[in-house]
Amino acid sequence: MSVEIIIKIAALGVVIALLNQVLKHAGRDDQAFFVTLAGIVVVLTWLLPYFVELFSAMQTMFGV
Repeated sequence: MSVEIIIKIAALGVVIALLNQVLKHAGRDDQAFFVTLAGIVVVLTWLLPYFVELFSAMQTMFGV
């Protein structure tokens, strides 16, 4: 895993946290929830290839 993906996740986390606070102070709690949910989905799609690689390595290691 490269450091680049960690930096991208951290940057997205900061942006999502700022948007979440702005939306909550504006009284739009439902939109703040959906922005947070969208951020989680984006991060999971970034991490999906790493999960596939991990499970492939585990299958190779255990001979399944």
